[in-house]
Amino acid sequence: MNAGLLVGGTLVALVVLTAVLSFFWTPHDPTLVDAARKLREPGGGYPLGADKFGRDTFSQLMVGARTTLYVGIVAVGIAAVLGTPLGVIAGMTPRGWLSELIMRVNDLVFAFPALLLAVMLGAVYGAGTLTAMIAIGVATVPAFARVARAATLQVMVTDYILAARAAGRRGGAIAVRHVLPNIASMLIVQASVSFAIAILAEAALSFLGFGTRPPTPSWGRMLQESQELLFSTPRLALWPGLAIAVAVLGFNLLGDGLRDFLDPKLRRVRAQR
Repeated sequence: MNAGLLVGGTLVALVVLTAVLSFFWTPHDPTLVDAARKLREPGGGYPLGADKFGRDTFSQLMVGARTTLYVGIVAVGIAAVLGTPLGVIAGMTPRGWLSELIMRVNDLVFAFPALLLAVMLGAVYGAGTLTAMIAIGVATVPAFARVARAATLQVMVTDYILAARAAGRRGGAIAVRHVLPNIASMLIVQASVSFAIAILAEAALSFLGFGTRPPTPSWGRMLQESQELLFSTPRLALWPGLAIAVAVLGFNLLGDGLRDFLDPKLRRVRAQR
């Protein structure tokens, strides 16, 4: 098995299991503020210690994994649901005005980063998890649209598409029965890579105050709250930073491994070696 796929899958599984476990059990209440436990060192029922508010760091990391996955799933879902149909339509009508319009609007959206969209949406609707999910999702739509369009262009010149057209199948039926199944592997890889980007974006937005609001734990806000104690108590920044790094590395390796596993051309190259 591909080593990247195995390592990435293991890291992702670790994050997912931690998030699922947090629904049923955490060592302590992650939102409970207790001045008596302020900056408590690891040990005595607190494996990673407590933060400046006396909250258990390990419990916050567990619930923070849940928040991160929730934002990533919704954001990537928004991007896939919006971007994939647009990319398929543009790929099936490459010389039409509709394709040109879709790709130019796609380029326009691509020029707005998630942070800027979050600031704009936050100014109108207020900062929060929902705002972050929408901003990250909309900012990721162009990536899915481009991947779907490029893959659709390759599929549309194949013999079975020509046969389907000769049989009188309409564009919608061709898209559903022939195009989507053959570009699904590329979309899965793109979803994995986009998930890693969404994790970083959510952490950055929470760090800047435009993401998940207190008291809900978030890895990005844990970093923000620890910055003033970076030199005196560096462990407060170490654990959320390490969690973000592990999650991002896991999804990136998983995406690369899935690409190698699902792409027959890459499999043939490895076999020849």
